Amino acid sequence: MKLLRYLRVAVESILANKLRASLTMLGIIIGVAAVLTTMGIGAGAAASITANIQRSGVNLLTVNAGGGNDRTANLNTLTINDAAVLADQNVHPELNAVSPEYQAQGQLVHNDNSSQNQVVGVTLPYSTVHNLDIAQGRFFIQSEIDDWQRNVVLGSAVATTLFPNGSQLGATIRINGNLFSVIGVLAASGGGGFGSNDNRVFVPLPVAQGLLFSAPRYRGQLTLSAIALQVKDAALMNHAQTNVEQTLRLRHGLQADDDNDFTILNQASLLEIAGSISQTLTVFLGSIAAVSLLVGGIGIMNIMLVSVTERTKEIGLRRALGAHDSDILLQFLIEALVLCLLGGAIGIGLSLGVGMAVSSIPGFPFQVIFQTSAFGLALGVCTVCGFVFGLYPALRATRLDPIEALRYE
Repeated sequence: MKLLRYLRVAVESILANKLRASLTMLGIIIGVAAVLTTMGIGAGAAASITANIQRSGVNLLTVNAGGGNDRTANLNTLTINDAAVLADQNVHPELNAVSPEYQAQGQLVHNDNSSQNQVVGVTLPYSTVHNLDIAQGRFFIQSEIDDWQRNVVLGSAVATTLFPNGSQLGATIRINGNLFSVIGVLAASGGGGFGSNDNRVFVPLPVAQGLLFSAPRYRGQLTLSAIALQVKDAALMNHAQTNVEQTLRLRHGLQADDDNDFTILNQASLLEIAGSISQTLTVFLGSIAAVSLLVGGIGIMNIMLVSVTERTKEIGLRRALGAHDSDILLQFLIEALVLCLLGGAIGIGLSLGVGMAVSSIPGFPFQVIFQTSAFGLALGVCTVCGFVFGLYPALRATRLDPIEALRYE
């Protein structure tokens, strides 16, 4: 009952000074909103990155041309024969599918619309390995690849750029001056990286190597930019990576002390790294935003000290009528807690509004995600702020001498 009585007194005191209370809570409101919004953006970005990586296939190994140091970085020794050996089930039974790829930048033109995009030469397994989702039309068939047919599949963003009014299927575009017929359009995958195909176009691998980009040769074989490998089981990822590395080192004639002239990306490891980076970034940005909470707490303490000074005579009267130190302490401590919790609740509402506004921005790459635990944490921090920054003014109020307080003007 005593707590409820002091809660009512605290609310009445806040309502009696609405403007001052509002300005006092402003620091807490901004602090809570900034922390929650930052954490929500970080969580949304992390979820988007993870989804894009998973969309490309979790059981995915990608072998890229070029090693990991300055001496080997520009080497291009991956060949179509390397891909053929990796696709041999007698040599690599742990692999489900192998997709050789050749990538380069190309100029795309349709009527008055043009775009500079990555052109990827692919074979039939590409759609399986990368879990492609076709929105319109279809992907390539084997005869189109074997016969060097000039067909193209567009990423969703490229299709929108070149064909703002729709009607992509069956239309022709120019890639580096060569005519191609559009046979398919991919569904939007979102994001600009980590496996997103929205800003790419796809042509048969021999067309990319021979007609469009004149791919160099290594030991008489046409080179590749990358080889994507789908592993049969997630538990075999590390085993598959080791076997692929050994096969390629043997084929490239590398000695024991030679660096790899290729790099292997493990999609499962990439997921862990991306998650760790996103979490670290979120904590870092949230810590910066939390500084405003500290400023808000100091503002609460400042106003409570002013309140104690203004109500010195009231405190003296209460002490003269028999109020104990604990009663005075509770009165001002509860008032500080109410200010902080009310500011926190308003800050939560503000962060939700900001999150909805940001997520509704056209073209924004991901949704702002608020976790329920973050709201509980915000209210918990506000409670701690109210207690910590309200304790000193409350203790100061208890130390006032009743006679001197009654005499205070």
